[in-house]
This record gives sequence, C-alpha cells and structure tokens, in this order.
Amino acid sequence: MDQPRHVPVLLDRVLELFAPALSGKPAVVVDTTLGMGGHSDALLSAHPELTLIGLDRDPQAIEMAGKRLARHGDRVHLVNVTYDHIDEAVEDLGHSHVDGVLMDLGVSSLQLDEEERGFAYSKDAPLDMRMSKGTGMTAADVLNTYSHGDLARVLSTYGEERFAGKIASAVLREREKEPFTNSGRLVELLYAVVPAASRRTGGHPAKRTFQALRIEVNGELESLRLALPAALGVLAVGGRIVVESYQSLEDRMVKHALAELAKSKTPPGLPVELPGHGPEVKLLTRGAELANEQEIEDNPRAAPVRLRAAERIGAPR
Repeated sequence: MDQPRHVPVLLDRVLELFAPALSGKPAVVVDTTLGMGGHSDALLSAHPELTLIGLDRDPQAIEMAGKRLARHGDRVHLVNVTYDHIDEAVEDLGHSHVDGVLMDLGVSSLQLDEEERGFAYSKDAPLDMRMSKGTGMTAADVLNTYSHGDLARVLSTYGEERFAGKIASAVLREREKEPFTNSGRLVELLYAVVPAASRRTGGHPAKRTFQALRIEVNGELESLRLALPAALGVLAVGGRIVVESYQSLEDRMVKHALAELAKSKTPPGLPVELPGHGPEVKLLTRGAELANEQEIEDNPRAAPVRLRAAERIGAPR
C-alpha cells in the first residue's frame, strides 16, 4: 500500500477549523465522506466527548473505516448512504442539529488504490468507476450506449474538455468495432485524439475524460447540489462546516452556497439590519485555501484541493 492512502488531506487545518466548535463539550460531527476514516479518527482523538456520524455510499469504506474507528466505541455511528441524505441520517440517530460537518469530496483513496474499480487512468482496469460497487451503470455503459450529443455534453460539462466533440466521435467509431471494457483502450484513444500541444498545458489527456465519466456514473454534482443545503440546514448556531473540493465544478458550487448564506438579506439603504435578514454564516476562509508545498510532498493527492469553511451565526430561514 502506498503512503498517500493513509494521509488525510489538510488534516491539521481541518482540526484547527473545527476546534472552536467542538472543544470541551459533548458535540456531534458528521463526516459525510468517511472514506478510510482518517479525518474522523483524528477528530475523535482530539475531542474525547465527540460523537461522530460517518456517512459513505461505499459499503467497503464503511467496513474498513469501522475497523479503524472501533477503538472509539459507541461514540461512532456509521451509515451506508450518500451524503445528500445527511439530514435523514442525523434525524434517525436522534439529533436535531450537529456542531460540525466535514465534506471531503471526490473519489476516495480507497477507491483510487483499488485498480479493479477503474478510477485511475494510469493502470489498465475495467471501466467501472462506481463508488458503490454493484449498483447502477458503469463508465463502460456510458461509453457504449450514450449518443454522440450526450457523451460530448458529459465530457464538456463535467470534464471541461475542449475536445469533447472529437472524443465523442472517436468513441462512437471505436465502439462499433468492439465495445469498451477496459481503461487502457480508452487512454490510447485519448492520446490519439487530444492534440499534443494541449497536453503540455492541460496535463494527462485522460484526466478530464475520466473525471467526467466518474461524475456522470455517480451523479456527483447532483448529490452535492442537494447535500450542501441539507448539510447547512442541520448545522447548529456556532457549528462549522469544512469542505474540501478537488475540481473546479465542485468548488464553484461550494463557493456559491456559502457566499449566498453569508450575505445580508436586508434591503440596501436601510440603516439597521432587519430581524431575521442577517447573514446565516460567517466565512472562515478567504477564498479557497490550498495545500502548501510540504503538504503536497507528504501527500501528492492534496495538490488540487480547495478548502472552504464557514460558521453558522444565524438560524436557518
């Protein structure tokens, strides 16, 4: 196993941001993307009175994190569910509000490191990409069944791929000869279609296509669109939300959701804040925080991270 699998991204900063909301009292945190349980383990260790609710759509992650967190006993409650069901999970466990919400978005180290899941373009593997194994369509299904227009839309929208149309045309030609099953053949196609000049500035030619397929297969952006208001809705006054994003589409959604709640709804020109119209949250980060060079050296998967955080200062309207 490689070391990055065990290193939670921006762990010290995450602990620092949550500390004021959790220290010295019985508190509840929801880790909406449990993964290997690294962030959760550190939070539980730092706060002896903390109760943790851990969510993950991947049953394997629930099982593995459960073993890691077992030493914390009955302070841990794990739920196999997508994070857009955070409000239901919190209510089912008897809580009306929580003191912290952590969202570490994207594909987990557990999924990246298992070659047969097909998330990494560096290894030839089945084109699966499902975060919850055994349910729903695979990346191969998308490549083999989508129309040219739908495939180009997915690549352009979710991968921000400039050559989406050309790639879609090539995929349709190739699947007529033989359906796509493994990532190696797709990577070869992308090397042939994406101009060499764009590789020098845009990185690996498969990066954007693999991102787009993963997002489509797992409905990631739709889940995030639903999860953000649900997560902010269960946050108690004084509670904090910390979100780590790894691509621009996610980060823009997070930025917009937090910025909207940080604005006053009092009409301009009034001398005082109208009751119930003040900001609901206070932003705790100036823009998005990035990993420093040392963090990236210790954990290369931290390189694209964008961290944003906020504290609830007013009741939800």
